[in-house]
Amino acid sequence: MKYQVEINVMPLKALLDPQGKAVASSMKNIGITTIDNVRIGKHITLEVEAQNEQEAQTIVEKACKELLYNPIMESYEIKFVK
Repeated sequence: MKYQVEINVMPLKALLDPQGKAVASSMKNIGITTIDNVRIGKHITLEVEAQNEQEAQTIVEKACKELLYNPIMESYEIKFVK
């Protein structure tokens, strides 16, 4: 079976997000003052072929841990799209 997967990789909340800080500052510069605490990450979509959802989860976890995120600076969330 093929499974559609979405992965969100975000900077850890305890760390400064310079890109998010720059965007928040730019929003104020263009007159949008009601947005604050911007965090910018990565949204990854992929299709994985596996026997079942459990196997697909294991494959995607491996991809995240070995390639898609940096555990020192980021966290990730996996969502299977039905």
